[in-house]
Amino acid sequence: MRHFSSHKGIVIRGVAPSQVSEITRALLAALDALDLALQVQAFAGSDAQGNWLAVWLDPALIVQWAPGLDTLNLGRTLQLDIVNNEAHLVREIVVAMLMGPVAFEYPSVEELASAVRIRRNIVQAARKTTLAFHTSEAERPEDCWTYNEDRGFVIKPGTSLIDAMTKATQPEVSGALYAFSCYRATEYVIVLGIAQELARCNPPLYQQLQTLWEQRPIRSGEFHDVFLREQGSMDQPLPPRYYVPGDRTWFRNPDGVSAEASGFEGSWVMYMGGGLFTNFWKRDQPYTLEQKCLEIYHWRHGLYYDAEGEERIDEGRVAVLVQETLGNPDEVARIVALMERYREARGIYTDAGGCIDTTREFARWVHPGTADLVLPLP
Repeated sequence: MRHFSSHKGIVIRGVAPSQVSEITRALLAALDALDLALQVQAFAGSDAQGNWLAVWLDPALIVQWAPGLDTLNLGRTLQLDIVNNEAHLVREIVVAMLMGPVAFEYPSVEELASAVRIRRNIVQAARKTTLAFHTSEAERPEDCWTYNEDRGFVIKPGTSLIDAMTKATQPEVSGALYAFSCYRATEYVIVLGIAQELARCNPPLYQQLQTLWEQRPIRSGEFHDVFLREQGSMDQPLPPRYYVPGDRTWFRNPDGVSAEASGFEGSWVMYMGGGLFTNFWKRDQPYTLEQKCLEIYHWRHGLYYDAEGEERIDEGRVAVLVQETLGNPDEVARIVALMERYREARGIYTDAGGCIDTTREFARWVHPGTADLVLPLP
């Protein structure tokens, strides 16, 4: 029997070979994608961990809809209005996952459905997120949050975690902008998306998360370990233009000099679908891949040193240079070709590396009995 990791698309564990048709149909029904039944391939097998079912989109359709596994134009190709139609957003998520070059594995159809809802939640929250960019300062709504020197910002007892995260990131709710780094902003958007699904499918785990955030936040490396899965690696990178709505990824600054400026080592973003990545500082101006590449490329030209001799980036100058470049298609093509190379390892800067990460990050399992999102003790 083939091992599931050699498969693509979506893998469900615990499915006997006799259940292929039944579970495939249940899977597509749960994802509101029954019309794809004739466009997917399904294969059952077993390994040391038991039975599994692998489902993926017909290869000919992948070539037609996303040549080279470039999913950035998937919404346009399928004529999806993912901003105004939630079902269309879910559609893009599901189709992109069914194209996955590395299998998305789940212990049940229900866990898969929750994963799709979390991605939907994250995209919807990311669209509404607007922050005040600052690399060394941070603020939160005082009615929901308090600051502790050792633990950082924690929510006040009795305050809903979902409400606190929403107020901190969405000015249409709070009426104010709060200062974040882009990395911390992605954490809040992800936690909000996960918390909304936990409240629906696993209230006890949601309460644990609520209690934990009243005592200490989970941040940085620990956040990655607790909340996220990661696909791809430096040795086996994901296709450079393959993204699923709800992914977190990092665009690296490949210029070693300007990368010394605090906050400009790279840019953490969420992929929102429709070929657009988050711009937490100007949410009405989300980035295309090309725009993000141009901005990061021109950081080197915005470098200056402040009165203390610290590296800084003149973002106003960068914005002007990006607009000037956009008026020169040949220069756009040259820069994007350089920047769309895979990034090099941290600490390495040569002329060979670009800004594209080799991996994508997304939420862990959350259902009772199968959740692998295990919260640490407060």
